[in-house]
Amino acid sequence: MTLTEVGQARVRGYLFILERSLRTFLPPAVVADAVREVETHIRERVDQLPDGPDERGMLERLLNELGPPLRVAQAYSMEMTVDEAIVTGRIGAIARGLWNVAASTVGGFAAALGLLTGYSFGLGFLLIAFLKPIFPDNVGFVYENGALKGFGHHVNLGPTAEVRGGYWIIPVCLALGVALLIGTHAVARRLLGWWKQRLAERRMLTESIARR
Repeated sequence: MTLTEVGQARVRGYLFILERSLRTFLPPAVVADAVREVETHIRERVDQLPDGPDERGMLERLLNELGPPLRVAQAYSMEMTVDEAIVTGRIGAIARGLWNVAASTVGGFAAALGLLTGYSFGLGFLLIAFLKPIFPDNVGFVYENGALKGFGHHVNLGPTAEVRGGYWIIPVCLALGVALLIGTHAVARRLLGWWKQRLAERRMLTESIARR
Protein backbone atom coordinates (compact mmCIF):
# COMPACT_ATOMS: atom_id res chain seq x y z
CA MET A 1 0.00 0.00 0.00
CA THR A 2 1.23 3.49 -0.87
CA LEU A 3 0.48 5.89 1.97
CA THR A 4 -1.09 9.26 1.38
CA GLU A 5 0.24 12.36 3.13
CA VAL A 6 -2.25 11.75 5.94
CA GLY A 7 -0.95 8.22 6.41
CA GLN A 8 2.67 9.42 6.31
CA ALA A 9 1.83 11.99 8.99
CA ARG A 10 0.29 9.26 11.19
CA VAL A 11 3.46 7.15 10.92
CA ARG A 12 5.67 10.16 11.68
CA GLY A 13 3.55 10.96 14.72
CA TYR A 14 3.89 7.39 16.01
CA LEU A 15 7.66 7.48 15.50
CA PHE A 16 7.91 10.89 17.20
CA ILE A 17 6.20 9.61 20.36
CA LEU A 18 8.29 6.43 20.20
CA GLU A 19 11.50 8.48 20.05
CA ARG A 20 10.45 10.58 23.04
CA SER A 21 9.60 7.42 24.98
CA LEU A 22 12.88 5.72 24.07
CA ARG A 23 14.85 8.71 25.36
CA THR A 24 13.50 7.87 28.80
CA PHE A 25 15.29 4.51 28.74
CA LEU A 26 18.21 4.70 26.28
CA PRO A 27 21.08 7.05 25.26
CA PRO A 28 20.38 9.35 22.26
CA ALA A 29 22.80 7.48 19.97
CA VAL A 30 20.95 4.21 20.58
CA VAL A 31 17.55 5.88 20.26
CA ALA A 32 18.20 6.93 16.66
CA ASP A 33 19.07 3.35 15.63
CA ALA A 34 16.03 1.99 17.44
CA VAL A 35 13.65 4.43 15.74
CA ARG A 36 15.12 3.59 12.32
CA GLU A 37 14.66 -0.11 13.00
CA VAL A 38 11.02 0.32 14.02
CA GLU A 39 10.36 2.64 11.07
CA THR A 40 11.81 0.07 8.66
CA HIS A 41 9.57 -2.59 10.19
CA ILE A 42 6.49 -0.36 9.79
CA ARG A 43 7.37 0.52 6.18
CA GLU A 44 7.82 -3.15 5.30
CA ARG A 45 4.46 -4.02 6.86
CA VAL A 46 2.78 -1.15 5.02
CA ASP A 47 4.21 -2.35 1.70
CA GLN A 48 2.54 -5.71 2.30
CA LEU A 49 -0.90 -4.13 2.74
CA PRO A 50 -3.22 -3.97 -0.30
CA ASP A 51 -4.22 -0.61 -1.72
CA GLY A 52 -7.74 0.37 -0.78
CA PRO A 53 -10.02 3.16 0.42
CA ASP A 54 -9.63 2.23 4.11
CA GLU A 55 -6.04 3.40 4.53
CA ARG A 56 -6.68 4.81 7.98
CA GLY A 57 -8.30 1.64 9.29
CA MET A 58 -5.55 -0.67 7.98
CA LEU A 59 -2.80 1.63 9.26
CA GLU A 60 -4.37 1.88 12.70
CA ARG A 61 -4.67 -1.92 12.92
CA LEU A 62 -1.00 -2.25 11.99
CA LEU A 63 0.10 0.27 14.63
CA ASN A 64 -2.17 -1.32 17.23
CA GLU A 65 -0.51 -4.66 16.54
CA LEU A 66 2.87 -3.05 17.25
CA GLY A 67 1.52 -1.63 20.47
CA PRO A 68 1.55 1.82 22.09
CA PRO A 69 4.86 3.67 21.59
CA LEU A 70 5.63 3.62 25.32
CA ARG A 71 5.19 -0.15 25.52
CA VAL A 72 7.33 -0.65 22.41
CA ALA A 73 10.01 1.57 23.94
CA GLN A 74 9.96 -0.43 27.17
CA ALA A 75 10.25 -3.74 25.30
CA TYR A 76 13.07 -2.45 23.10
CA SER A 77 14.91 -1.06 26.12
CA MET A 78 14.57 -4.38 27.92
CA GLU A 79 15.96 -6.30 24.95
CA MET A 80 18.88 -3.88 24.55
CA THR A 81 19.70 -4.07 28.26
CA VAL A 82 19.59 -7.87 28.27
CA ASP A 83 21.80 -8.03 25.16
CA GLU A 84 24.38 -5.74 26.79
CA ALA A 85 24.38 -7.83 29.95
CA ILE A 86 24.87 -11.11 28.07
CA VAL A 87 27.62 -9.80 25.79
CA THR A 88 29.64 -7.72 28.27
CA GLY A 89 28.91 -9.44 31.58
CA ARG A 90 29.40 -6.12 33.37
CA ILE A 91 27.95 -5.82 36.85
CA GLY A 92 25.99 -2.68 35.98
CA ALA A 93 24.52 -4.23 32.84
CA ILE A 94 23.67 -7.44 34.69
CA ALA A 95 21.96 -5.41 37.43
CA ARG A 96 19.85 -3.49 34.88
CA GLY A 97 18.97 -6.72 33.08
CA LEU A 98 17.90 -8.42 36.31
CA TRP A 99 15.84 -5.36 37.23
CA ASN A 100 13.93 -5.69 33.94
CA VAL A 101 13.40 -9.40 34.51
CA ALA A 102 12.24 -8.79 38.10
CA ALA A 103 9.75 -6.15 36.95
CA SER A 104 8.22 -8.36 34.26
CA THR A 105 6.80 -11.43 36.05
CA VAL A 106 6.49 -12.98 39.49
CA GLY A 107 8.84 -15.78 38.41
CA GLY A 108 11.36 -13.21 37.17
CA PHE A 109 11.15 -11.39 40.48
CA ALA A 110 11.80 -14.61 42.41
CA ALA A 111 14.77 -15.51 40.19
CA ALA A 112 16.26 -12.02 40.51
CA LEU A 113 15.77 -12.12 44.28
CA GLY A 114 17.58 -15.45 44.48
CA LEU A 115 20.50 -14.09 42.45
CA LEU A 116 20.64 -10.98 44.61
CA THR A 117 20.88 -13.26 47.64
CA GLY A 118 23.79 -15.12 46.01
CA TYR A 119 25.65 -11.86 45.31
CA SER A 120 24.97 -10.68 48.88
CA PHE A 121 26.32 -13.86 50.46
CA GLY A 122 29.40 -13.73 48.23
CA LEU A 123 30.16 -10.16 49.23
CA GLY A 124 29.40 -11.02 52.86
CA PHE A 125 32.02 -13.76 52.93
CA LEU A 126 34.60 -11.44 51.39
CA LEU A 127 33.77 -8.80 53.99
CA ILE A 128 34.26 -11.31 56.81
CA ALA A 129 37.67 -12.27 55.38
CA PHE A 130 38.60 -8.57 55.27
CA LEU A 131 37.45 -7.86 58.83
CA LYS A 132 39.00 -10.91 60.52
CA PRO A 133 42.57 -9.53 60.75
CA ILE A 134 41.22 -6.13 61.88
CA PHE A 135 38.86 -7.44 64.55
CA PRO A 136 40.19 -10.93 65.31
CA ASP A 137 38.23 -11.23 68.57
CA ASN A 138 34.92 -10.21 67.01
CA VAL A 139 34.85 -12.20 63.75
CA GLY A 140 34.07 -15.89 63.70
CA PHE A 141 31.57 -18.34 65.16
CA VAL A 142 29.73 -16.96 68.16
CA TYR A 143 28.76 -19.34 70.93
CA GLU A 144 26.61 -18.44 73.89
CA ASN A 145 26.46 -20.87 76.82
CA GLY A 146 28.00 -23.46 74.53
CA ALA A 147 25.37 -23.08 71.79
CA LEU A 148 26.17 -21.75 68.32
CA LYS A 149 24.39 -18.42 67.76
CA GLY A 150 25.83 -17.13 64.52
CA PHE A 151 28.76 -16.45 62.26
CA GLY A 152 30.30 -13.19 61.10
CA HIS A 153 31.31 -9.91 62.68
CA HIS A 154 29.79 -9.30 66.10
CA VAL A 155 29.88 -6.34 68.48
CA ASN A 156 28.56 -5.83 72.00
CA LEU A 157 29.07 -9.46 72.93
CA GLY A 158 27.46 -10.51 76.18
CA PRO A 159 29.41 -11.90 79.14
CA THR A 160 28.44 -15.46 78.24
CA ALA A 161 29.29 -15.10 74.53
CA GLU A 162 32.48 -16.42 72.99
CA VAL A 163 33.94 -16.01 69.48
CA ARG A 164 35.66 -19.07 68.06
CA GLY A 165 37.60 -19.55 64.87
CA GLY A 166 41.18 -18.64 64.00
CA TYR A 167 42.75 -17.02 60.97
CA TRP A 168 41.86 -20.06 58.87
CA ILE A 169 38.52 -18.26 58.45
CA ILE A 170 40.19 -15.80 56.05
CA PRO A 171 41.12 -18.20 53.20
CA VAL A 172 37.89 -20.18 53.63
CA CYS A 173 35.72 -17.06 53.41
CA LEU A 174 37.75 -15.73 50.49
CA ALA A 175 37.27 -18.99 48.60
CA LEU A 176 33.54 -19.15 49.41
CA GLY A 177 33.01 -15.49 48.52
CA VAL A 178 34.78 -15.70 45.16
CA ALA A 179 33.06 -18.99 44.29
CA LEU A 180 29.63 -17.58 45.13
CA LEU A 181 30.19 -14.40 43.14
CA ILE A 182 31.50 -16.25 40.07
CA GLY A 183 28.76 -18.87 40.25
CA THR A 184 25.97 -16.35 40.78
CA HIS A 185 27.27 -14.19 37.94
CA ALA A 186 27.33 -17.17 35.58
CA VAL A 187 23.79 -18.13 36.54
CA ALA A 188 22.64 -14.51 36.05
CA ARG A 189 24.02 -14.43 32.50
CA ARG A 190 22.37 -17.77 31.69
CA LEU A 191 19.07 -16.51 33.09
CA LEU A 192 19.26 -13.39 30.94
CA GLY A 193 20.12 -15.52 27.90
CA TRP A 194 17.04 -17.64 28.52
CA TRP A 195 14.97 -14.48 28.99
CA LYS A 196 16.22 -13.05 25.68
CA GLN A 197 15.22 -16.25 23.89
CA ARG A 198 11.79 -16.09 25.50
CA LEU A 199 11.31 -12.49 24.37
CA ALA A 200 12.31 -13.41 20.82
CA GLU A 201 9.89 -16.35 20.74
CA ARG A 202 7.08 -14.19 22.09
CA ARG A 203 7.74 -11.50 19.47
CA MET A 204 7.80 -14.07 16.65
CA LEU A 205 4.51 -15.54 17.87
CA THR A 206 2.90 -12.11 18.03
CA GLU A 207 4.05 -11.22 14.53
CA SER A 208 2.87 -14.59 13.20
CA ILE A 209 -0.61 -14.07 14.68
CA ALA A 210 -0.72 -10.50 13.37
CA ARG A 211 -0.03 -11.63 9.80
CA ARG A 212 -2.85 -14.19 9.73
